[in-house]
Amino acid sequence: MLTSRTIRILIIDDDEDDFDIISDYIRQINGSKFQIDWTNAYNVGRDRIMNKEYDIYFVDYRLGNQTGLDLLKEVCSNGCDDPIVLLTGKGNKTIDIQAMQYGATDYLIKSEINTEKIERCIRYSLDRSASLKELRSRENKYRNLFEGSKDAVFIADKELNFIEVNNAASNLLDLSIEELSKRNVLDFVKDEVDRASIRQCMKEEKNLHDLEITIQGSNSKEPTSGLLSLVVQKSEEGESIVHGIIHDITNIKKAELANLQAQKMAANERLVRMLAHEIRNPLNNISLSIENLQLDTSGENSFQLLDIIQRNSVRINQIITELLNLTKPLELVFEKHSLQEVINESLALSKDRIDLQKISLQKKFPDEPIFISADKPKLIIAFTNILINAIEAMKATQGELTVGITSTGRTHTVTIRDNGHGIPEEYLGKLFEPLFTLKKNGMGLGLATAFSIIQSHKGSVNVESKVNEGSSFIISLRS
Repeated sequence: MLTSRTIRILIIDDDEDDFDIISDYIRQINGSKFQIDWTNAYNVGRDRIMNKEYDIYFVDYRLGNQTGLDLLKEVCSNGCDDPIVLLTGKGNKTIDIQAMQYGATDYLIKSEINTEKIERCIRYSLDRSASLKELRSRENKYRNLFEGSKDAVFIADKELNFIEVNNAASNLLDLSIEELSKRNVLDFVKDEVDRASIRQCMKEEKNLHDLEITIQGSNSKEPTSGLLSLVVQKSEEGESIVHGIIHDITNIKKAELANLQAQKMAANERLVRMLAHEIRNPLNNISLSIENLQLDTSGENSFQLLDIIQRNSVRINQIITELLNLTKPLELVFEKHSLQEVINESLALSKDRIDLQKISLQKKFPDEPIFISADKPKLIIAFTNILINAIEAMKATQGELTVGITSTGRTHTVTIRDNGHGIPEEYLGKLFEPLFTLKKNGMGLGLATAFSIIQSHKGSVNVESKVNEGSSFIISLRS
């Protein structure tokens, strides 16, 4: 059974007798309704096909001075996608092949037509046409998405040579679509480490998701920042095909930089206010001591007052020195070092405090050495400051300090956990600000220095803490 609806059929044939014979065969098909019309005029048939007035068309090869192939070529070149069946008087392989090439859905030899064959032809033609229309609709939808995307979208072979790119890719990489067809994706990835990571993924035929890369376009265009994703698929021939997308995040990075600069300005303002407060206290002590010296004619308190002046002067000098060290640009010398070795040397510098306070120390390190590129002395300072902060947060004889190292790919995480008094949630955001401290005699520069050093190693520091339960400093570094 074809369908419950009425199927509209147009027969274009210059012989009315042939129309009568074919229409009789069609009407003998059980379970379906048909509206069958006829025309013997080439132009009328062509116009009705172009206006999509019917569901299926049967076109005779002989149409006066023209042929059914002429009609096929004309309507198909104008975008016709409705099913057209070519009718021939005798079997002719050349004509049959041409008919299919020009867009015919099927062909029938008039002398061999019967009800069964014509029912099969109608069913096949309608099904094939519906499938092609659906496929074309999907193709158009995805083609529109491909062409209209603001992200750079491309298809490449397994070596990442471009096969097809959209206009956004052409704009981002600053080359025409034709020029890009002769280039490779890696030609535009600036960093060699990123190129090596991409090559490794492609070698293992693994997908890549949101790798942040620096893109160097052609014609000396300024580098841009992007997120690269690659999906590897197999073609029908078994070849690996790569579908890729580059999301331009240059404007996002600029906005982040502007926001960071604004935050730095706000931090500088807080720093100036705190600095004024920190220095004013010892200065007041010095001023009061000088006033008392001037009033003390007997000289009985001179030694005590001079001692106050000296101690407060030393404190002012310490504050200024620490601030200068904190704000001075770090001159780093990166070399290959074992992360376990860096942590062990940091723990060695903290050993006296650990022993004096009878702190229990537990280390959880991988057996295999983890190598990172680092300025070892500076990184030791950073870890030592964090360790001392953890030690001072715990009560003597009750402290439990755990230092662990874990790795996921190229990312290595050092966790320093204590069971100290913890940090109130409202102070966590200020923890790494210069001169911010919760210690009675602290200067608030140790953690700020550690944060600056770790950031200069392209690392990150996160803190998790609960009051009266302890804190965890989580430091992430990349190899």
